[in-house]
Amino acid sequence: MTQWIAANPKIFIVALQNHLWLTGVALSAVLLIALPLGLLLTRQRRFANAAMAIVNILRTVPSLALLVIMLPLLGTGFLPSVVALTLYGLPALLLNTYTGLTEVDADIVDAARGQGFSDHQVMTRIEIPLALPVIFAGIRTAAVQIVSAATLAAFIGGGGLGELITAGMANFNFPQLIAGAVAVALLALSVEIGFAGIERLMTRQLRMGAS
Repeated sequence: MTQWIAANPKIFIVALQNHLWLTGVALSAVLLIALPLGLLLTRQRRFANAAMAIVNILRTVPSLALLVIMLPLLGTGFLPSVVALTLYGLPALLLNTYTGLTEVDADIVDAARGQGFSDHQVMTRIEIPLALPVIFAGIRTAAVQIVSAATLAAFIGGGGLGELITAGMANFNFPQLIAGAVAVALLALSVEIGFAGIERLMTRQLRMGAS
């Protein structure tokens, strides 16, 4: 594996860069959609049940199926891969955002309102800080899911480390195949460990602030 990487550094680096770019754009899209939508659903509870039902259905769709569905809609390449990965990572963060905000102690919210806090102040100073650990857990889950699922984007021309795996399988080049597989596994593990560390630090700071 290392010998193949040493012999083909440009191919490996390009695949890694494409994988990081693909997952970064998809995760950014998830953040831009899920966080505001989760906040909105806590204020518009009559739409929450329908939205959560749709999200739960979306969770059951395999990542490869989402990528294949994009083929007749958007064709092949980077854009359909990003759309599919965004849909795949969206449920985890949206559910955690909504759950974290709705599970904030109602007594704390009522006490804040009793002190004259506006709805915006309650949201920004009370609800979001208290729900942040749960929300960040959703970000971590979505990030790991997207990094892993991005491997399959190679099947619809999305690029990334999955191309090393598919090319290795097609050419019976097992060092190339293993290089791609190990790189994806290490990248997913690094994302998990990194986000978990940030989550623990954030939770500790919030507890210290509360005390």
